[in-house]
Amino acid sequence: MKIFLYAFLILLILPLFSAHNPHFKYANFSAAKNGKYEADVIIYGGTSAGVIAAVEVVRSGKTALIVSPDKHLGGLSAGGLGYTDTGNKEVIGGLSREFYHRVWLAYQKPDAWLWQKQSEYGNKGQSTIAIDGKNRTMWIFEPHVAEKIYEDFIKENKIRVFRDEWLNREKGVIKNKEKIVAIKTLSGKEYKGKVFIDATYEGDLMAAAGISYHVGREGMAQYNEKFNGVQTGVYHQPLHFKTNISGYRIPDDSNSGVLPLISNDPPGIYGSEDKRIQAYCFRMCMTNHPENRVPFPKPENYNANNYELLLREFATGWRGWFNKFDNIPNKKTDTNNHGAVSTDNIGMNHDYPEASYQRRKEIIKQHFDYQAGLQWFVANDPRVPEDIRVKMATYGLAKDEFIDNNNWPHQLYVREARRMIGEYITTENDVLKKKETPKSIGMGSYNIDSHNVQRYITAEGYVQNEGDISVKPPAPYSISYGSIVPKKQECNNLLVPICVSSSHIAYGSIRMEPVFMVLGQSAGAAAKLAIEKNCAVQDVPYQELKKVLELKNQIVAYNK
Repeated sequence: MKIFLYAFLILLILPLFSAHNPHFKYANFSAAKNGKYEADVIIYGGTSAGVIAAVEVVRSGKTALIVSPDKHLGGLSAGGLGYTDTGNKEVIGGLSREFYHRVWLAYQKPDAWLWQKQSEYGNKGQSTIAIDGKNRTMWIFEPHVAEKIYEDFIKENKIRVFRDEWLNREKGVIKNKEKIVAIKTLSGKEYKGKVFIDATYEGDLMAAAGISYHVGREGMAQYNEKFNGVQTGVYHQPLHFKTNISGYRIPDDSNSGVLPLISNDPPGIYGSEDKRIQAYCFRMCMTNHPENRVPFPKPENYNANNYELLLREFATGWRGWFNKFDNIPNKKTDTNNHGAVSTDNIGMNHDYPEASYQRRKEIIKQHFDYQAGLQWFVANDPRVPEDIRVKMATYGLAKDEFIDNNNWPHQLYVREARRMIGEYITTENDVLKKKETPKSIGMGSYNIDSHNVQRYITAEGYVQNEGDISVKPPAPYSISYGSIVPKKQECNNLLVPICVSSSHIAYGSIRMEPVFMVLGQSAGAAAKLAIEKNCAVQDVPYQELKKVLELKNQIVAYNK
């Protein structure tokens, strides 16, 4: 009798409790049944877009879980890219803006300023200022601050995250005709959902589901673009050699062979397509504050010969080495590639997008060896000009960042991998506003920014970088809903907010973390509508989606 009475009281009280806690009924939705889990929306990837998509789904009243191959959430936003590439901040709305508001809140606390006073931190940032007190946003931050914000999003919304879970790319996507029913990971776990979101930088779920995609650069003619394809003869000066430098081991002696990390292959015909992608690097968090500084690691297979080309660049008088040691709070930097020879390991990533997990691990290790060795070389090798070497020796890795990874970023900067060929392909004609873009679900505004894709020897024997492009859009541009959904005949319940349907050169602008969060939220909102209307994601009524997004302060149009 007592047991019956207790059960009756629980049934009586539970609805009242749920009414005051809108997420309560979702807290334990994914209890395992023989290693199988279920939710309305399954998100593969713990990137910034993945977290934001999950938050949008749950706040909209549906269930979501994240299956992440990474242990850390937030992708590049929590992986060293703290000097945010924003473009026009006015078109960053919704949950993306909430993230930057939370950054601002974090730095209002006195204990956030451990290594310097808040008043000592400069207020310069991308486009305008780092700290916008009027709008209560902050755009530049430390990696650990960003990661905590993403973890807070997860805790507040009671979202379950399965970490270190890797999609079985060969047999892990279970489909019934054009619908994904479930996905399986290498550990044997299975995740069943109504809608799926691929929020990885690589597009692994998209590819495994049989969706059409492209890797590399399209030719100029394919989409009537000016800046796509091989771009020999087009030089964005900060990332190119300003003088003629021999690329041979013995200068001007072609019989001596080329220096390391230079391709012997011809660069290709101007404007033609190829399979090359823009270079990757790590966004290191560095400091010259002695109390928080860890000396640069010297890789076990360190080879000083890899940096001979940099010595030749220094010998020309170039001194731009420190130009992208961008200041973030607490006397740290977000250090990015800058100059003809820098942290980008040019040409060493072309097989990464479609590589096996083991091969990707090798590529990531190669990038670490190159980049860590580069920092050690500049700080220690006596052949480096003294003014550069002495100053570089005052820097090191930040001791209080990436503490479980020897202070090295846990995320490689995958600037570009697969790109879906979906219902609508965004091209430079959209980005440069040469055409009207249909069904806007968010906006971009940053420069078309492709890093170099190859380093080669010219016919004259000089070394040259190729592929770097920087073109500023005339105004913020729309991103179409059709660019995050595949063709309906290929899959009708998948959304792709990172590896979007776009050309290589258009992706050079779209590929910014604030935009990924914008598209992640839009994907989450679309998933919810598709479930409620029991329709394909391609058939989600756009006007209803637009209304939902606008109510949540997403910016889908900009007329200033």
